[in-house]
Amino acid sequence: MRRLATIVLDLLFPPRPDERQVRAFTEDTLLARSSPRLIRVCRPEATALLSFADPQVRALMHEAKYHRSERAFSLLGSALQDYLTEWQAEEGFGRAVLTPIPLSNARRAERGYNQAEEIARRALRESDLSLATDILVRTRDTVSQTTLSRQERIRNMRGAFGAAHPLDPTLTYLLLDDVVTTGATMQAAIDALTAAGATCIIPLALAH
Repeated sequence: MRRLATIVLDLLFPPRPDERQVRAFTEDTLLARSSPRLIRVCRPEATALLSFADPQVRALMHEAKYHRSERAFSLLGSALQDYLTEWQAEEGFGRAVLTPIPLSNARRAERGYNQAEEIARRALRESDLSLATDILVRTRDTVSQTTLSRQERIRNMRGAFGAAHPLDPTLTYLLLDDVVTTGATMQAAIDALTAAGATCIIPLALAH
């Protein structure tokens, strides 16, 4: 009955191509594609969980970023949760918080949500880690990075973040972004946390 209802709804309201791809994903198939690797786009180096070159991963990221897809949030949250759980079991973070990189005020107002924050919330539902959304703040709006070169992105993001208050140097800050390309945004956020007193920062990207 549910399948019939889905078929009828699809005929009336054809789903987006990315939405169709997200439907085909399961938690197991996404975890099978998760292959954490270090990427040398910032200092310290970031760890990326998935490849943005994978069309299905790209569809997931687009649905999360632009369409507030609960399924995309949940699947990506599962991938992040799996990685954090494994890392904690093997190495441990000590006292740590997960800090999503904030959107600009204009973009947050336009979308109504921060996709990295939504994914982080789902990843931490069964975790001892805390979510810290009030540590890192945008000090100014920036233009879209999409069409900029690496050097232009670095200039665009320079000084775009600040810390809301002095940070605890004994705490580990897990800095999360959804997609890292050149690392300009991640580096600007790292620099802001470092300037505020953070001494241990672990940059994480869902995809690269």
